[in-house]
Amino acid sequence: MAKAFSVASWNVEHFGALNTKTKKPEKPIQPIIDFIADQKADIVAVYEVRSEYIYEPILNTMQNYQFYITEGEQLQEILIGVKKGISAFITQKIEFKSGQSTLRPGVLVTPLIEEHYYPVLFLHLKSSADPKGFGLRDDMLQRALKFRKILDEKNPNYIANYIFLGDLNTMGLDYPYKENDISSESELKQLDRRAKLKKMRRLSKSYDLSWWNGSNNYKPGSNLDHVIAAEHLEFKSFNGFEVDVKGWPQEEGDEKRREWINKYSDHGLLYFEVQKV
Repeated sequence: MAKAFSVASWNVEHFGALNTKTKKPEKPIQPIIDFIADQKADIVAVYEVRSEYIYEPILNTMQNYQFYITEGEQLQEILIGVKKGISAFITQKIEFKSGQSTLRPGVLVTPLIEEHYYPVLFLHLKSSADPKGFGLRDDMLQRALKFRKILDEKNPNYIANYIFLGDLNTMGLDYPYKENDISSESELKQLDRRAKLKKMRRLSKSYDLSWWNGSNNYKPGSNLDHVIAAEHLEFKSFNGFEVDVKGWPQEEGDEKRREWINKYSDHGLLYFEVQKV
């Protein structure tokens, strides 16, 4: 089948955050932007954007894209880039803040490809394993799954080509009473069960572990970044996987992985290609 469009989704840790002493970005910005541009994706999502210092270099480097960024009380924004020539409607979705003003909103990007709409919801969910954080994240995930029904009901004759993805932070629950802990694996199994009820599924990835901060305390990493899609959608295969995870997971050995993390981010980049319906 032919490609409809491609997506690159990447959490760049505190992208553009300034050093308190030098008042300059903690990490060089241009190599990170170059890595994003190298993916040549039709739609790009970058999470944890922290300052205006990234705007000029990303506009200069990726001149064939139109950009949109979230706004609100949150410190970390989501930056969306859509390649010029692709018709798309972009909406900030505050309902995915779960009533918390400082949480990130979702971003719904709906490209129109040969008379077919493909609603793609980008999310950066609550990062915490405590009961409050787990509850907020669970509420956000339920909202994302229920959104499938809302899209389907927009047109009774239309099956929504719905996808949601991003840094879903599926890290489980550390409960004060340890016998009630929920592992990250259990949280993902519950997500899979709920997704199946909505006729959706979690896509396979070339590397399950997409986050590691380079510390031995968190070795070997965590499975935090995911793509959930309507069951009828098809995707390009990357050696048998539907999502190609790029970055530190591809490096061999801890030393090279730490070098990559220190230069770019503690998250791998998710890349996938949606096939035409």
